Amino acid sequence: MHNEHDLPLPWGAFRAANRFRRAVRQFNSTPIPEDEIRDLLEEATLAPSSGNLQPYELHWVREPALKASIAQACNGQKAATSAADLIVVVASPEIAKQTAKAQLAYVEASTKLGVDAKAYYRKQMGMFQRILGLGSSAFWSPLVFLAGLIRPSLSLLPIGHIGSRHWAARNAVFAAHTLILGAAAKGIYSCPMEGFSAPKVAKLLGLPRGSVIPLVIALGYRADDARIEERWRRPLTDIVVRH
Repeated sequence: MHNEHDLPLPWGAFRAANRFRRAVRQFNSTPIPEDEIRDLLEEATLAPSSGNLQPYELHWVREPALKASIAQACNGQKAATSAADLIVVVASPEIAKQTAKAQLAYVEASTKLGVDAKAYYRKQMGMFQRILGLGSSAFWSPLVFLAGLIRPSLSLLPIGHIGSRHWAARNAVFAAHTLILGAAAKGIYSCPMEGFSAPKVAKLLGLPRGSVIPLVIALGYRADDARIEERWRRPLTDIVVRH
């Protein structure tokens, strides 16, 4: 019996899915089977995250009235109004705190982790709990801002009420991209959207204070008249800096 680490690595299949993926802004009326969406959501949870803290929730919006309201909050974009399903990516340091507690409980109860592994995870969770606790206080934000002015490389520190939310949003995008590539592998098109009213979407979903929404993802099957332009990207020589 093989475990997941023994599975072949199908480069060709990944490359095909990656190149199939396009941001489509007009979907047809064909519904996506629920089990297909569940598959995508399950794979998205396997995306990497800092400290395995998974500081996000994926809000699957299929109910027609709510979907229509969120589409309007997405400025009425065609991708949103014609999508079969919407996935709202929500992130917050508070989710990470809850995950840290759950992960530590898992570590302590595990009969498979050795002494050294448990010690490592206790240390990691302790560090993250400090960063996400006192470290996420608004007190630190001015200091991080000043540090970023002096040394821009410090501007993304996960410290302060703004920095901790930026950190959560960055980690949530890993899950979002995994979902988008998974959709492509299933022949489902997507459109990641940043143009929306976050306060309106948050209110519609009843999100707690402190939540941020890095993306809303539209999913569906491409309409026959949806525009697919020739793909353009910067040359590899402009992007890759070899040291």
